[in-house]
Amino acid sequence: MLRLAWLFVAAWVVPALAAPPDDPLRSPAWPYMAERYFAGQTVRFDAAVRVLMPGAAEDPLAVPVYVDAGALADVREILVFADLNPITTILRYEPGELARPSIGFRFKVQQATPLRAAARTGDGVWHLGGAWLNAGGGGCTTPSQASGSGLWKDRFGEIDARLWPRADGLRRLRLQLIHPMDTGLAGGIPAFYLETLALQDSDGRTLARLQTFEPVAENPLLSFDLRGRGAVSIRGRDTQANRFAGTVAP
Repeated sequence: MLRLAWLFVAAWVVPALAAPPDDPLRSPAWPYMAERYFAGQTVRFDAAVRVLMPGAAEDPLAVPVYVDAGALADVREILVFADLNPITTILRYEPGELARPSIGFRFKVQQATPLRAAARTGDGVWHLGGAWLNAGGGGCTTPSQASGSGLWKDRFGEIDARLWPRADGLRRLRLQLIHPMDTGLAGGIPAFYLETLALQDSDGRTLARLQTFEPVAENPLLSFDLRGRGAVSIRGRDTQANRFAGTVAP
């Protein structure tokens, strides 16, 4: 009887010890997000991870966001997700040694939600920052403009990119890829979106890798901060195995 009582106490204590840290944003979905993305891992809310965006979404189809984890050392991965979006995962970014752990992008939002960025450092700890975004909604279920026009097919896969030096010694790469980025949530339109993107320098070294998901805005507009010199090559693939390539010179 004593052994059974001990097992009961142990079963009650373990979940309490594994509970996620208290959420400063007070999101009703935080326990589910913590379990989905960080189960069994160490998570810390950290002001060193900044999520910069408007307080309200003027255009729910293209909310501009800049994530900056540059105050942390040895960032291996950045995960961005929105608690209350119907598709929560927005992107995963792996900055290499020649890229700053920061990224700019635009995404589709369906309703008011916390937007979070989690930076995983070399010690395995996830450092989590975020903010609430107010939104009227509809961004994820609205058909892309491309789905209503045949003109986009003439430019599908085009990459427009620019690379210029910054005052801090880094280089800013800004690129746009023509792609509908359909979420699959609009009636009769299947999911169709850019899936991976890789950046390499002129010596073939990988600068950064990016995995994108349905909520990234149509015709993705992305910004990266890179070290080094010379041209940067861009390689991408979407969910229908279309491949995209381009090179941008300084």
